[in-house]
Amino acid sequence: METQNKIALVTGGSRGLGKNAALKIASKGFDVIITYQSKKEEAEETVNEIKKLGVKAAALQLNVADSKTFDAFFAEVKNVLKSVFQAEKFDFLINNAGIGIHASFAETTEEQFDTLVNIHYKGAFFLTQKALALLNDGSGIINVSTGLARFATPGYAAYASMKGAMETLTKYQAKELGARGIRSNIVAPGAIETDFGGGVVRDNDQLNAGIAANTALGRVGLPDDIGGVVAFLCTEDARWINAQRIEASGGMFL
Repeated sequence: METQNKIALVTGGSRGLGKNAALKIASKGFDVIITYQSKKEEAEETVNEIKKLGVKAAALQLNVADSKTFDAFFAEVKNVLKSVFQAEKFDFLINNAGIGIHASFAETTEEQFDTLVNIHYKGAFFLTQKALALLNDGSGIINVSTGLARFATPGYAAYASMKGAMETLTKYQAKELGARGIRSNIVAPGAIETDFGGGVVRDNDQLNAGIAANTALGRVGLPDDIGGVVAFLCTEDARWINAQRIEASGGMFL
């Protein structure tokens, strides 16, 4: 009988940081489920890339902003675990899905605030809660924060506040789920060149140069700088890392 691969579920795993993390996790021999919100073809392409690494993969639609859909989502996860992976449960939940909204504190609307809180805090809070029944003991949760929770860059008051809340939640998850051997950690990327927030870091040369000048390693981050950190936290080598905030920013604003 073949041994069961460990399985990771990466939200927002069809593009950007999530895709890079999914591929890095797969390269370590894990099976992967990714979620996408609307771009099914993009997700299927990512699934095919993951399969080329010799593991099983599947993509499911999920809107992390709508917690009322989570029960139905996990019913689908259960079916896919059985049909694609011949498994009952999975091992790692990576709460990666997110969007960026740039607005000063004074001009942030209630609608923008609610959108951010639903995706980055409420969504991640209740998705993880609902996942507990399908997570194996001895498994792990990996949340995603931002360097903006450590240093303040005007325009991200609401977004960074939600990530600060996630950093606190991570410690509570670690404390309360430790009896099941479940670890919870949070990775905080610095500025990264992706299509996040409309691709502003990638496409605005002035901003890009400014960030590079304030980063010890002298450049802006790439998705490839982050995915491996997430993948490492899924491995046995990271088994004693728990309740930690790991910033991967190249030494930004030191």
